[in-house]
Amino acid sequence: MIERPPGLAPKVRFETVTKRYGGHDEPVVDRVSCEIEAGCFVGVVGPSGSGKTTLLKMINGLITPTAGGVTVDGQDVGSVDGPTLRRRVGYVFQGVGLFPHLTLGENIAMPLRLLGWDAARQRARIAELFDLIGLPNHYTARLPAELSGGQRQRVGVARALAAEPKLLLMDEPFGALDPITRDDLATATRALHDRLGLTTVMVTHDMHEALLIADRIIVMGRGKIVADNTPRALLAGHADPDVRALIDMPKRQAERLANLTA
Repeated sequence: MIERPPGLAPKVRFETVTKRYGGHDEPVVDRVSCEIEAGCFVGVVGPSGSGKTTLLKMINGLITPTAGGVTVDGQDVGSVDGPTLRRRVGYVFQGVGLFPHLTLGENIAMPLRLLGWDAARQRARIAELFDLIGLPNHYTARLPAELSGGQRQRVGVARALAAEPKLLLMDEPFGALDPITRDDLATATRALHDRLGLTTVMVTHDMHEALLIADRIIVMGRGKIVADNTPRALLAGHADPDVRALIDMPKRQAERLANLTA
């Protein structure tokens, strides 16, 4: 069984972070400051173009801030070389990105080979991970094309966790999946977060998803944080009308469903 004490999860801090692309005057992320507590599951929501993915990618150094800084457990992300940093951080995105010509086992083993793990240790870790994501071990010999979309996404999560990271980043990880598979995987991901004692930051367009599985929700708007609180507190109401409309959307949909059965 894979277990990790919650105390080992890292804290993430944004300190007056701004990001501009090219010669554009309008920043994609505009003077954002916030702290993500160790062991917290944070959902980042907001309209397209609000800076969600840019914020996420600054945590693992895929995007460099124009101004300000990002730290993980007090260490500035910019002070660590990219490959070393990204081996410490699990990253899951919507397209999964499995190599089609490699077996599932080979896909998961890739970060382990880069870390110099021997073959026996790799095999043991892959077996652990397949148990963790609920796929039979004999699937390790299959190619990605032989799996359903949901199964491929599970393997993507396993690969992100292969090197035992303490921090998991997820960028619209379930966006291309059908609603039932999406709900199952979101629930499974929350269970993994709790079991492994991770710090998790997930960008999603699905407000239901964020409300149901996150400890805390950050709402982005025009590059700024316009709301930051627990799901319960946000559901109780918010002064900003755009935030209120976003948070109330699941309630409105639930009311329409209730009317269909009335």
